[in-house]
Amino acid sequence: MSDFTYSSNGLTLTEKFEGLRLTAYQDSVGVWTIGYGHTGADVTQGLTITEDQAGILLAADVAWAVTCVNKAVKVDINQNQFDAMVDFTFNLGCAAFTGSTLLRMVNAGNFAGAALQFIRWNKAGGKVLAGLTKRRQAETDLFNTAVPTMRPAGAALTAAKAPKKAPAKKAAKKTAAKKATKKG
Repeated sequence: MSDFTYSSNGLTLTEKFEGLRLTAYQDSVGVWTIGYGHTGADVTQGLTITEDQAGILLAADVAWAVTCVNKAVKVDINQNQFDAMVDFTFNLGCAAFTGSTLLRMVNAGNFAGAALQFIRWNKAGGKVLAGLTKRRQAETDLFNTAVPTMRPAGAALTAAKAPKKAPAKKAAKKTAAKKATKKG
């Protein structure tokens, strides 16, 4: 089980694809929605919120997806892989993620194969949707983005130290010995 939190890169991805609406609206199936796709009994006609409130709602709304991915992934992953899978899970649901070939491949350590699975989830009602295709591609790109490893504290100092020089007396003796050998 991993123990990641959702990073700012992940939140930015989710915000981009969820879109921000500060006034409540009915989505395509009539559900009252506000902020970054927030729904629930607290969302009613005429409700307005601030951008900060929308961010707070999103952080609370995405928490279940973070928990789902942390529990489902059984191998070492990096932050970008985690973030991509959280956005995917937030959009599609925990059941879809936990039953997916994507997760099976991740847990088998087949990250290249797993990356190819995101795009397979670009349909709604059996039809390919351009917005879902773009979102799945963005998740794939994030999943495939390497995370630079951090050097342990002090490692740079150790690497930067110059090699130790022989003491001056030893160097002088070696030089004198060479000269004597050449003369003899």
